[in-house]
Amino acid sequence: MGYREPGRVAYVNARLLDPASGLDTRGALLTEGERIVSLASTPFPDGLAADIQVIDCQGACLAPGLIDMRVQLREPGHEHMESMRTAGLAAVAGGVTSMVCLPNTDPPLDDEATLEFVARRARLNGLAKVYCYGACTLGLQGEALAELGIMAEAGAVAFTDGVKAIASAKVMRRVLAYAATFDLLVMQHPEEPSLAGGVMNAGELATRMGLSGIPREAEIILLERDMRLVAMTGGRYHAAHISTSESVEIIRRAKEQGLRVTCDTAPFYFALNEQEVREYRTFAKLSPPLRHETDRQAIVAGLRDGVIDAIASDHSPQDQDTKRQTFHAAAFGAVGLETLLAVSLGLYHTEGLPLLDVLARVTSAPAALLGLEAGRLRAGAKADLVVFDPDRPWQVVASAFLSKSKNTPFDGRPVQGRVLRTVIDGRTVFTPDD
Repeated sequence: MGYREPGRVAYVNARLLDPASGLDTRGALLTEGERIVSLASTPFPDGLAADIQVIDCQGACLAPGLIDMRVQLREPGHEHMESMRTAGLAAVAGGVTSMVCLPNTDPPLDDEATLEFVARRARLNGLAKVYCYGACTLGLQGEALAELGIMAEAGAVAFTDGVKAIASAKVMRRVLAYAATFDLLVMQHPEEPSLAGGVMNAGELATRMGLSGIPREAEIILLERDMRLVAMTGGRYHAAHISTSESVEIIRRAKEQGLRVTCDTAPFYFALNEQEVREYRTFAKLSPPLRHETDRQAIVAGLRDGVIDAIASDHSPQDQDTKRQTFHAAAFGAVGLETLLAVSLGLYHTEGLPLLDVLARVTSAPAALLGLEAGRLRAGAKADLVVFDPDRPWQVVASAFLSKSKNTPFDGRPVQGRVLRTVIDGRTVFTPDD
């Protein structure tokens, strides 16, 4: 993009937001090179040196860059849907400075060599930072365990079979026990495969539309099983994109019992419900499927009271050929990097969540879960930042996305919250004029 190397930069007239510390104050922030040097509520009373670049935030919010902990990059193997570069461009346009990619590439990320390939390719792009999950099982087949310890040494931040559940209780027990010896986090796609043969949420609407349903119990049963396995092994467990009211209660009880259990959800599950699939809208065909309105409300409540730890975009690019099909034949998934912040801010605007709480779910919380040096505004931290106006309205237009794929159920949706600048390691990598 031709940006110059960072020197010293002062961000003035900003609303400084740091969810990790509870900071919410007017002030200024100074960076030097790749790091934050200082924060001040009184902006530089002694003035600024001539060599410092000054960026006037004009009252906008300045927060840690977003960390998206569930992204499908599609590279290597399916670059026609998304590449690391187009995902990186989409990420920074959405204020995301770090993203964590699932291992369901081709070949899958189940060994040290493929992890190092992704890390090397990501560095070349110089956009959003890319971290990787390692596969729990070889080839994502749910059978033989992958070398979790070796992949952790190679940089894998946690382990998952991605969009596939580990269906075998025996294998899941072995994964959790093996991971526990290294204190590694295991992430599960909680959906019992034998119940998940449908295409939308099971119920009255599916029956009326003549579509096969995926019952809520597919998620609930696997979560209940896994809580028993966590208790047996003492492992660290994370449930991805939970979508039902019972799932919230299962996680709540597990936490009350002292199990090392966490979870996330995606904007689809607190902003939308199953009514979005009316007219057979394949862009709203998701995994897990959009649920009842009562489930959506329960997900919001789980975010409000802290049972749900984080929000991830669940970015799943699909090209036109796989989405513009009959509903049964169309692929699951939607893109989400460019709408993560704005749709999440709907929790602040319409659902009564404090702004810092919403931001925590996409910054400090995922950083803490995955052990990343990110998600904080403090002296010495990496200068990964987002400047945004939380109130600025705009309309989602899928055709304008920087992502190579445009499959979003939010197309045409009015939202509030616009990214004005994204900074990575002190370098501005996005402004709306780019």
